[in-house]
Amino acid sequence: MSMKSGPARRRASLVLTATLAICTAFGAQAAMAQQRLLETGSSLLYPLFNLWVPVYAKTHPGVQITTQSTGSGTGISEAVSGIAQIGASDAYMSDPLVRMHPTMLNIPLAISSQMINYNVPGLNNIHLKLSGPVLAAMYSGRVRFWDDPMIARLNPGVRLPHKQIVLVHRTDGSGDTFIFTQYLSFSTPSWNNTVSYGTTVSWPAVEGGIGAEGNPGMVNACKGTPYSVAYIGISYKKAIESAGLGVAAIENRSGNFVLPNPRTVQAAVEATASHTPRDERISLIFAPGKWSYPIINYEYAIVNAQQPNAQTAAALREFFNWALSPTEGNSERFMKEVGFVALPAPIVALSKAQVARIQ
Repeated sequence: MSMKSGPARRRASLVLTATLAICTAFGAQAAMAQQRLLETGSSLLYPLFNLWVPVYAKTHPGVQITTQSTGSGTGISEAVSGIAQIGASDAYMSDPLVRMHPTMLNIPLAISSQMINYNVPGLNNIHLKLSGPVLAAMYSGRVRFWDDPMIARLNPGVRLPHKQIVLVHRTDGSGDTFIFTQYLSFSTPSWNNTVSYGTTVSWPAVEGGIGAEGNPGMVNACKGTPYSVAYIGISYKKAIESAGLGVAAIENRSGNFVLPNPRTVQAAVEATASHTPRDERISLIFAPGKWSYPIINYEYAIVNAQQPNAQTAAALREFFNWALSPTEGNSERFMKEVGFVALPAPIVALSKAQVARIQ
């Protein structure tokens, strides 16, 4: 039996070591390639995820993120059940739900706002003024026509038509419904004492009302229905503009009528964000301040702190830290595209502290 010389054995050993290293690296890469994350929920947050994911995939080819627009209610429930790793929601989980599922985290990723839109022929090119009490009266059926005195008093000089108001609301469990009804509840005690707020509510029975699914459904329903009014997330502003719908100036807590834009949203953030608790479940609705836009909120990722394996936990932590970075996911290039505002640095720190709990 022939024996290899010392140099030959060393060469063979080096080849074997290199081969093992290549196989190990290939195996690790293959394992990474199998890491899949499902994001589902908020149709308001959906456009931002669809901007994030292709960019993230270029530098993280081992992680595949699938996005779905199913409504915040579904996002929360599927994150809780484990069907989805990321539940996108405009609403934080309620106290009873958190007590039932104590390992669930509510992690803000950005700040959004909500528009009140309408399709009133001849008036869509101006910003009608609307208030919480007027919107509550409309959605409860007490104000039925566009020329009602309650609306006319807010819009002196505007020739309002004597046409019946068509109310459009979400039929799916929706964070947009949550924040819209919070605004009505916080500004109008009678609404709070009857309908209150939630991702789903028992809407008062008003003749001619229309139900729609998701923000795209709300845009289409309002576009196709003259004299309608709807609440729609700011990330659909381009769709609103294409549809030619009006955007209302909404009365804030100081009694001023303001439009949703970076200045007014930032004013509301500055008035409320400092009160954010460690678990970050807080309403930013109806903030004080002269220029504060009254319907803003954190956009949440609902995530289980206890993942089934270390690989999934690591993939989630890495993605969220990227999304929260002011030079990456929270940068102006992404926020401006969907009309969102980046998180303030103290809130980023709170969100990252929650991300670190994912194991």
